[in-house]
Amino acid sequence: MAEAMFKTLSLVFAATAIATAEAALGQRVPCYFVFGDSVFDNGNNNVLNTSAKVNYSPYGNDFARGPTGRFSNGRNIPDIIAEQMRFSDYIPPFTGASPEQAHTGINYASGGGGIREETSQHLGGRISFKKQIKNHRSMIMTAKVPEEKLNKCLYTINIGSNDYLNNYFMPAPYMTNKRFSFDEYADSLIRSYRSHLKSLYVLGARKVAVFGVSKLGCTPRMIASHGGGNGCAAEVNKAVEPFNKNLKALVYEFNRNFADAKFTFVDLFSGQTPFAFFMLGFRVTDKSCCTVKPGEELCATNEPVCPARRRYVYWDNVHSTEAANMVVAKAAFTGLITSPYSLSRLARL
Repeated sequence: MAEAMFKTLSLVFAATAIATAEAALGQRVPCYFVFGDSVFDNGNNNVLNTSAKVNYSPYGNDFARGPTGRFSNGRNIPDIIAEQMRFSDYIPPFTGASPEQAHTGINYASGGGGIREETSQHLGGRISFKKQIKNHRSMIMTAKVPEEKLNKCLYTINIGSNDYLNNYFMPAPYMTNKRFSFDEYADSLIRSYRSHLKSLYVLGARKVAVFGVSKLGCTPRMIASHGGGNGCAAEVNKAVEPFNKNLKALVYEFNRNFADAKFTFVDLFSGQTPFAFFMLGFRVTDKSCCTVKPGEELCATNEPVCPARRRYVYWDNVHSTEAANMVVAKAAFTGLITSPYSLSRLARL
């Protein structure tokens, strides 16, 4: 009994100290929780038995802490959002996080993670969206984070890409492309997504930014495998469109059905045009900045990287450079690619 009381008091004191720090720092939101795949992962896969891990050079080439498990040369999108929200540090990965850190935020994202449980199984270990929510539930319950605080936190989700890259457009053991048309597959994914969002809502999530899937057919990997090596794979981009359309509709559905829900959709697809990239200063949009060996997706260990990283959209054959991440995070914060709320307004609501 005494031990339990001591733990409870410790959590209360920790929460008080954190609240004081928040006030002093002027954070826009009291806490920030991150869910998703490799685009958002900041180290959760480092301890998994998986080929989808990047805790080696040249990843982190432009990040002060070096290779941390971020799938980029520098900061990823949640890192930049944390800066925009005035956090004093980046949101820590779930792996190794203490329950007390649930009072300021945790990153649950996992490279290879998907909406479907079998997605990316050929890569080895990964944490699915469903399991990420389970981990979140465990952390906030252990930390006794009050619901009124959770209602004010920011939540960002980037999931779904692997359900196409590492499932639908992969050969055996995956059978989804034989079972589903593009529309049927999107509907199936959205049904699961709806269920997972409801789970997060029950756990207190009210300010939620849902990121759509980008033009996967324009990644160097899919250009090579499905685009004949010449230009974007139109079939892949076409498959993704109904998913994004339905995901945006799902966001509006939540806002209609739950009066206190403030969900917003982040469109990563529409702005990916050659003209937009050119105007933003990008000159290489179809090749990786780092050295990727034939048939591979990730950077080769300690091999050369391009010097002009700000001119490249892609760091490896799928993941974006810090420069591209910065463009997305800024556009989401200001509202250029969001509907109906910008991240800036979401924080104020």
